[in-house]
Amino acid sequence: MAEQIRPVTRPRLYEVIVEQLCKHIADRDMKPGDRLPPERELAGHLGVSRASLSQALVALEVQGILAVRHGDGAVLVRRPVGDMAIRALREHADRLPEVIEAREALEVKLAELAAARRSDAEMAAIDHALSVMASEITDGNRGDSGDELFHHAITEAAHSPLLARLMGEIAGLIRETRIESLSQSNRPQTSLEHHRRIAEAVRQQDPAEAGRAMAEHIRLVSDVALLRSADS
Repeated sequence: MAEQIRPVTRPRLYEVIVEQLCKHIADRDMKPGDRLPPERELAGHLGVSRASLSQALVALEVQGILAVRHGDGAVLVRRPVGDMAIRALREHADRLPEVIEAREALEVKLAELAAARRSDAEMAAIDHALSVMASEITDGNRGDSGDELFHHAITEAAHSPLLARLMGEIAGLIRETRIESLSQSNRPQTSLEHHRRIAEAVRQQDPAEAGRAMAEHIRLVSDVALLRSADS
């Protein structure tokens, strides 16, 4: 029996850019701490849009290869090895939907419990996280530290050790989705507004509204460029 002919798959644009960036790092023997050229220069050299380049830079940041710092450009953290960056990128894209499903299952319930069980001190911790995120965004950053603080504060306020343990198990995967989400255009400010709605429901001790607000927030963070590209 003749072997079945399978469709030919072609690499997506962001994969090609990641591959070229890894080649750039290797060809120039870049060391940790070295900076890549400015985005405008890199995009022109590669012949791609800055939006496509930004997506590839974020993909490498998620893997811990680059650190993209406000006002400092993209800095090499560790050198990529062979084609591992491309394989890791594809694995990341494949598991994103599952991570988002897990977040929705866990965090909606955590928000409901936080609204029912939070103490005044825990409400203050939630408000502090909002302040941190707002300050980071004002300074031109993504607000990822404040974002992480906020979700941790909600988890603590829920007083559910088992759910908190499950959140800890996927913390690394959540960090990946956080970087990916907050790198979207206008996403940090929108995410902050969602956090404020969740916080207000927790403040008013309204579990149903807290759950609805968290569900809406998780749907927002699930809209990421990497998944849109994967569908094309």
